[in-house]
Amino acid sequence: MSQADSHVTPFMELDRAAWARLANQLEQPFNYDDLARIRGLGDQLDLAEVREVYLPLSRLLSLYIDNARQLHADTSAFLDASNSRVPFVIGVAGSVAVGKSTTARLLQEMLRRWPGSPNVELVTTDGFLYPNAELERRGLMQRKGFPESYDRRKLLRFVSEVKSGAEEVRAPQYSHLVYDIVPGAETVVRRPDVLIVEGLNVLAPARVRADGKSGLALSDFFDFSIYVDTKTSYIEQWYIQRFKSLQKGAFADPDSYFHRYASLSDEEAVETATRIWRTINQPNLEHNVLPTRGRATLVLTKEIDHSVRRILLRKT
Repeated sequence: MSQADSHVTPFMELDRAAWARLANQLEQPFNYDDLARIRGLGDQLDLAEVREVYLPLSRLLSLYIDNARQLHADTSAFLDASNSRVPFVIGVAGSVAVGKSTTARLLQEMLRRWPGSPNVELVTTDGFLYPNAELERRGLMQRKGFPESYDRRKLLRFVSEVKSGAEEVRAPQYSHLVYDIVPGAETVVRRPDVLIVEGLNVLAPARVRADGKSGLALSDFFDFSIYVDTKTSYIEQWYIQRFKSLQKGAFADPDSYFHRYASLSDEEAVETATRIWRTINQPNLEHNVLPTRGRATLVLTKEIDHSVRRILLRKT
């Protein structure tokens, strides 16, 4: 392989300045109230970040959505088939505490404001975790968030039905307060224009079955996928900061699964958060989540201040 060949990559790289220039002719649709409602705990997201990073991304996505819709219409006409609407599915992946949930919520709100995609639904894969009782039965409570802790078959069936144009599809609901699936509670998705699926392992490849054949991967149903990336050392800092914030907030609720952590001293809180990160979340990131980064259509790379500084877009 020549020296020139060694630099060949399937991605186009843009720095923050080059990407931000794409927003020059676009109208900022957000204000401070919108931002406060969407921003997640610990996320350092401001209106400049929205305008310079997420506004161009939402416009790019709207172009992909419009093109997919037109291709579907042209194909249906060519085949003399019915032109039933097919949802555009976006996957958002990344580590715990990296800000992927805020990214997903922000894109949902921004895409709703582009012509042609008013019905944008967001579903997180947390609802497809096995209930705690089942995780206990399987000996997986300490591996919650690892691929094996999800009801993968139910998740695949859900996204497949949405992508197929089913009139109504239901997903289980998860409560971060009680750290478990809420019995009987469901999220109902009714033929959206766009479905955003957010979670740790949404870009994982298909599993190899006992007979040596590969099954379906969740990403087989995606039309576009985003990986939110940064250095592992940064995420550890953010995780510890978030833990300390939750300790003074949600953990103080007596109904919280983590209420036992509310009375920890600052030193004990840091020690506990560090232990949880290094024994559970970091191994999951390094073994299962990070290896899927190269499967994304677009990678957003953050700096220590949470700002996106580099964008990788897969060449088409």
